[in-house]
Parts: sequence; C-alpha cells; structure tokens
Amino acid sequence: MNTLLVKSSPHIHSGSSISEVMGDVLLALLPASGAAIYFYGYYAGAIILVAVLSAVLTEYLWQKIVRRENTIGDLSALVSGLLLALTLPPRISLFLVFLGAVFTILFGKCIFGGLGYNPFNPALVGRAFLQISWPRAMGSWFLPQAGQLTITSATTTATPLMIDKGEAVGQLPDLGNMFLGNRAGSLGETAALALLLGGLYLLIRRQITLTIPLSYIFTVALVSWLFGKNPLFHILAGGLLLGAIFMATDPVTSPVTEKGRLVFGVGCGILTVLIRLKGGFPEGVCFSILIMNALVPLIDRMTLKKVFGK
Repeated sequence: MNTLLVKSSPHIHSGSSISEVMGDVLLALLPASGAAIYFYGYYAGAIILVAVLSAVLTEYLWQKIVRRENTIGDLSALVSGLLLALTLPPRISLFLVFLGAVFTILFGKCIFGGLGYNPFNPALVGRAFLQISWPRAMGSWFLPQAGQLTITSATTTATPLMIDKGEAVGQLPDLGNMFLGNRAGSLGETAALALLLGGLYLLIRRQITLTIPLSYIFTVALVSWLFGKNPLFHILAGGLLLGAIFMATDPVTSPVTEKGRLVFGVGCGILTVLIRLKGGFPEGVCFSILIMNALVPLIDRMTLKKVFGK
C-alpha cells in the first residue's frame, strides 16, 4: 500500500548537486586559506593538508568498513577538513590536527548516518573535541609573519579577545590590522577581508542567504555594545565572520525557514558574546553554534507552517 507523506513547506530544491555546493564552498574558502599561508607560512599549509587528507581518508575507510557507498566524491569531507584546519592555532601539532580531523568525520558525521543526517556542524565538533581535550595546545597563539613562508621562530602572543577579556596582557591591534589579518588568531579567522570575499562569492552563487550571517553579526554588535564593548572590535575579533558565513549557514544543521534562521542567528550572537565576556573561554563562536544546532529541531517545529488538515 502506498503512503502519501504530507509535510509543511518549504519544499526546496536548489538545483545544485552536493558536489557543486561543496565545490563553491571550497572556492569561497580559498582567500582565507591563502591568507593563512601568507601570514603563517608553509606550516599553515601543512595543517590544512593534514586536516583535509585525514578527513577524506577517515570517511573513505569508514564507508569501506560499514560497506556503504563511497561518497568522498561529494567533497563534503574535504570541506569539513578544511574548515577544521581554519579554526586551529597556527603552530598546533600535526598529530592533533590528524586526531581532530578523524573525530570530525567519525563523531560529527558518520555515526549519525552521513551527510544530511548530522545534527551538528562536523568541523565544530572536531574543534570542540580538541578545545576540551588539549586546551593548552588550542590556546597557543603566535604573531603573524606576513610573507615569510618559512618561519624558523615564532613569537608567542595573546589573541585580541584574550587581551580584551583581561586573560592576558598586551596591546590590542588596531581595527585596520584586524580587518586585513595582521593579528593573532586561528588560521582562518584573522583576515576579515578574505572571509568577506568568500561570503560574497557564496551569495552571488546563491549558496547562502544573508539572514543568518547578518542576524548573527548584528546581534554580536548589539549585545557587545550593551555590555559597554566596542561592537566593531567584537565583529572583527575571533572567529565570528568565519562562523557566521561558513558554519552557521550549513544547510544541514540550520533551520529551513527564514524566520527560523533569524532566530538561529540571534541565538548564536547572544551566546557568542555571553561566552566571550562571561564564560570560561575567550571565544564563544564554536560552542554557540553547536548549542543552536541542537535547538534546530525545536526552532523548525515552532516556525514551520501547519500542514492543512493536520
């Protein structure tokens, strides 16, 4: 007997295959990846390479073990590995990069049934694992050395958010350097210009909408201002732009309605500032997005239109 399944709108088909969507994300991340290598040298490239290869290999081996169709051609594992790499400190051990990438794929994606079934952003699952398990390694920051591809020595420093929170002593970089990327931070979070260029490409390609990034960023600006902080500083500091443009917009782990996306972005923004200013970590982007990922089913249930006759 055939069963007619009736669901609420929206019934969306983007017209793009998974590999086309992921290919666009990879292209959009090229400016940030290039900036990471420019500011932190060949070792940044090694981090990216290890993360990407480890993620792809882990997915391939998992699918061999469980005898499932090989899907590495959809490029999603490559995207997850690259996003993980861009959230990491510039001198982190390559072994930890490998562990983080394996955890990203196995516990952020595979155990839930693969792409489309994962409730959490895989790259952020991997980063949270490393943050909790190796906090010292994940909290080691270095001054960028622009254009020096082979870096023989590095000067340790604190991130702008650590200085702003009072966890470290130092001089805050000016907003111009923060926009261009000449300040301490994770590989992919320093150059705001590179991230905005990538976001613009995704908008032109219609792979993301403005709802989540704008509501997320505006909420961070507003809440930080209410706490007496510089809103522009909190927009450019940390991983806000990387998270708002490339992670919070993940179609699998974000709400399906525009109203739901607005709620999602506002929630991410509030949590990010609260963790930054009152939490145990100087940065709140990772955990705020993961928390809101967990609330997506509830948000969808509250914002989806009722089905007629249900």
